[in-house]
Order: sequence, then C-alpha cells, then structure tokens
Amino acid sequence: MTPRRAIAATAPIRICDLGGWTDTWAARRGCVLNIAVEPLVEVQLQVWPRGTGHAAITIDAANYGMRYAPDLDAAEWGPHPLLEGALRTIRPPDDIELVVTVHSTAPPGAATGTSAAVLVALLGALDRLGGGSRTAAQLATDAHQIETQLLGEESGVQDQLCAAHGGINFIEIPDYPRAAVQPLALPIEMCHALDQRLVLIYLGRPHHSSAVHKRVVNDLEQHGPDYAPLQALRAAAVAGREALVAGDLVAFGNAMCDNTNAQAALHADLVHPDVRGLIALAERHAALGWKVNGAGGDGGSLTVLTADPGDARTALLDSIARTSPLASAIPITLSPHGLRVAEAVQ
Repeated sequence: MTPRRAIAATAPIRICDLGGWTDTWAARRGCVLNIAVEPLVEVQLQVWPRGTGHAAITIDAANYGMRYAPDLDAAEWGPHPLLEGALRTIRPPDDIELVVTVHSTAPPGAATGTSAAVLVALLGALDRLGGGSRTAAQLATDAHQIETQLLGEESGVQDQLCAAHGGINFIEIPDYPRAAVQPLALPIEMCHALDQRLVLIYLGRPHHSSAVHKRVVNDLEQHGPDYAPLQALRAAAVAGREALVAGDLVAFGNAMCDNTNAQAALHADLVHPDVRGLIALAERHAALGWKVNGAGGDGGSLTVLTADPGDARTALLDSIARTSPLASAIPITLSPHGLRVAEAVQ
C-alpha cells in the first residue's frame, strides 16, 4: 500500500555568520552576514488514510535512531520538542495518519543552524500538507517563535532566515525581532572561489547552550546595545558584505577574524581552547580567515577561508587529521536555494 500523499522539504544550514549575537533580543538591533550551504536538512511527510495501522502522527528522527508517536496535547514535551512544536504550530488534519521523517548529514550541535533548518523545512512541508501559502519569511518567523516563545529558548533571527532564503545574505535587524534580508548577487567566479576555499571543521562534539551564554546575555543586558564588542560584531558584518561585493577575499578573511576576536571580547570562553588550536593550524597554513560558527562555546565548528583551493587547503586538512583526532571536515557547497518543498505524484 502506498501513501496517499508524499511531501519532501529541504533547507540549508548556515556557516560564517558575521555579526552573530547582534540578532538577539539582548542586542536589540544588529546586522548579520551569513552563507547558506549544503548538506541540506531533509524532511519527508508520508500521508496515509485512517485505519492503515499507523499512529495519528509518527516522528522518525533518523539521526537519533528514534521513532515514536507524540501526544500534541500533552502538558509535557516528548523527546523532540522542536519537531513537536512545529506539529503543534501547523497541525495536521485529523482524518489522516502522518509519518514525519527528519534527516541531516550535518552533525547535530555543529552550531550551523541545523535546528532552525529542521524547523523551517518541517513547517514548509506541513504548510504544503494543509494547502497553505505561507511565504519563506513567514515560515522563518514561525520557526523563530517556536524556539523562543513556545519552547522558551534563546535564539537570534538569522538562522531561520538563512534556512528559508538560502544564498549569501546581509540581514539587518533594526528592532529585534524585525529583520530585512538583502541577498548578495555575487558574480559566479566569486561564488566558485568561496566554494573552493571555505572549509567547515567540526570539533567532534556538539555545541550546547551553557552557563557562559547566560553570562554573555546578562552582560549584554547590563551594557546595552552600544557595548563595544557588539559594535565590533556589527562592523564585521558590514565589512564582510563590502568585501564580498568588491570581490576581495583577503578583506573578507580579515572580517572573519575580526568577528572571532569580537566574540572572544564578549566572553573568552566563547572561543574554546580547542578552537584556538585549530586557528593556530590555520594561521600556519596561511589561511585568510576563520570564524567560530554560531554563538561559540564548548563545541560546534569553525569556518576557515583557505589561501588557495589546492595545496593550502589540502595541507590544512592533513594537519587537522594528524593533530586533532576528534575534529573533522564536513564537506560543504554553497546553497543558492533556501526552503524547497515538492510533492510526489501518486
């Protein structure tokens, strides 16, 4: 027996988020330059008629090897609140049995906006299921509200917008959470150069929200939106945009480094000692720049802009493999597309 309907949705993850932290409520206003990349997050919905033996809703979290039937009316959250939050926000019809499968080859907790990409993809698929017409911007807003309002988590606005829109974007946040997305239409030669030189290095352990992040938020509340490290982060985002538009990879690398230094100025522990070791390797191989992805902290990943797409890149990856047994490079490629939803013809 085949499903009545089959809907597939994909969304990219995010790297190299210059200006991150300024897209949060504590900063009040800001700007972020980020880059959407593959690997994509994938969501599949299989729709069955009632009475075929499935639960009303089944979640198959493939990366966790977990399959279960959530209770969307329960007082407590189940094993995957993000997925359940999306299903509560856009409820499936009552007259079907729905199997939701979520998968990504990007490791969870890599600080590359994977959770936001999952939410955007799942919401996009559920919107299609219900015959809705939410825009990419609306789905990004819904995803952000699930994290911040429904689940009470700390979250900026940039990850959801990157997953929804794709490409390379300059995002202005005049008054959190309001944001405007400005896509950068770069020449194909520049996109190719970034594709060949950007390296995503996973530290080998997931990033977790931690006490240090709470201390950073408390500091931002006390210092206000004009706090010097926030100003430096905003400046790095603007410098990164200007460098890419000018086709200047050296200047873009400098903006990446300035941003990482500004993150460390917020709190030294945002740039973990293991990351500093990887940065030292990148320096020895004449890399043009490096950026701690996301908020930074005890795990996650680092983006490096190598000096060239050939020998320098290969030598850096070889050095990481020899000296950092837990760290590994995640293959990436620029993603010009954001959320995509398609329905298989039955």
